[in-house]
Amino acid sequence: MRILVTGGCGFIGSHIVDSLCKKGAQVTVLDDLSSGYRENLGDVTKDVNVVRGDIADYRKLSRVCKGIDLISHQAAQLEITKSLEDPVSDLSVNTAGSLNVFNAAVRNGVERIIYASSAGVYGEAQHLPQDEAHPTNPNWPYGVSKLAVEKYADIYSKYHGIATAGLRYSIVYGPREWYGRVLTLFLKRALKGKPPVVWEGDQVRDFVYVSDVVSFHDRLVDKGDDYTGVFNVSSGVGTKIRDLADLVVEAFDLEEPIYERIREGEMSKAVPGRKRLPLELKKMILDNSKAKRIGWQPRIGLKQGIQKELDWVRENTKKWEKMRY
Repeated sequence: MRILVTGGCGFIGSHIVDSLCKKGAQVTVLDDLSSGYRENLGDVTKDVNVVRGDIADYRKLSRVCKGIDLISHQAAQLEITKSLEDPVSDLSVNTAGSLNVFNAAVRNGVERIIYASSAGVYGEAQHLPQDEAHPTNPNWPYGVSKLAVEKYADIYSKYHGIATAGLRYSIVYGPREWYGRVLTLFLKRALKGKPPVVWEGDQVRDFVYVSDVVSFHDRLVDKGDDYTGVFNVSSGVGTKIRDLADLVVEAFDLEEPIYERIREGEMSKAVPGRKRLPLELKKMILDNSKAKRIGWQPRIGLKQGIQKELDWVRENTKKWEKMRY
């Protein structure tokens, strides 16, 4: 199978590329390298055609879609803070960029697209766990841009017959994760012998290990166009941030976490350069029953996953601290 992976040098994308290559696919990667790294492709670099380019460049995107059987669209603007600071840019990259992907697929006769969506489309939970029928009411521009992609995917599926599957990721973590999110903030301090800094700590999040995300993606690739629509890709387990901090403390044998009282939107004094998100979600747990019905099962628990990410960070500390989105 000939597969194009947009954002294939990034965190999730590179793991997808690894797996596709092992399965014998002919893989082309389109990545502008603004946040991805060629090194993320490691041993499979020689097996992959890497094209440096932006999904905003429709002509180049259309050229690399020639002869492609399936597009795995992982390229995106990922940071919530950036979407708040510059929602127009967020919309341009995530929504207009995805429209370019869809149009390039139509032009080149690509019949299948698997694309990255997000739990951010739901907004604050009205019931838990949140299944795919949960109301979509994003509280950040990022969630709006991702929800728009889903709506366009549905239209292109109906009008042009493209089989589309959107993956609503919960919080994906693991090796090659960029530095700057909650677990990586905790790990950076822990590597220096410092306990995690927790803001409140009662927020509940659903963490899914990257290899579990890839195994679901592989299953969709193998299943052909039998499975379309949107799917929650998650652990289905809610973890309080204070409990995540305790797991890091346990792994490093550190002192108890530090609790810093700051309000949403305020800068932290204990963690320089970091701001608590405004309109912060209180709880997010995704129901993954739909994904399980096609034979998928998450395998890596949070404690094991943290250890796996930690092992990678220890081997790549200098590179990791430069990996900012």
